[in-house]
Amino acid sequence: MRGMDWWMWIAGGLALLVLELATPSGFFIMFFGLGALTVGVLQRVGAVEAGWMQWLLFTVLSLAYLLVFRGKLQARFQAPPPLDVDSLVGVLAVPQGAIEPGDVGRVEVRGSTWSARNIAAVPVYTGQRCTVVTVDGLLLGVRPEQAG
Repeated sequence: MRGMDWWMWIAGGLALLVLELATPSGFFIMFFGLGALTVGVLQRVGAVEAGWMQWLLFTVLSLAYLLVFRGKLQARFQAPPPLDVDSLVGVLAVPQGAIEPGDVGRVEVRGSTWSARNIAAVPVYTGQRCTVVTVDGLLLGVRPEQAG
């Protein structure tokens, strides 16, 4: 039994690579495309002729590519974990302007600017050291360090 022509393997492999780009498969289909491309190249150079051998190589190579490279690709392109804003409780916040008791202003926390409500009974001033005591969505509750 004669297998597929080399150009059919190449065309099938390219189609699978394009399908990977067009669908959110999570780096799965492309490895079968790489397996098909490899079989196409091997058949073109005359390394494999029998149809059963082509299909066996396609299966083995595709699974090998999948097992070896999928985890590495997913780790490289995986989105960073979301910031756990509740972990901001207790960290230093520096007001960018004066904030009266109960008012909302802007503070810098860990290099990022956040909206913050002064929950203390005294005003906080620009550059004064404050502590984040609550997190409500994207609004931080702060109080000056010396305020109880």
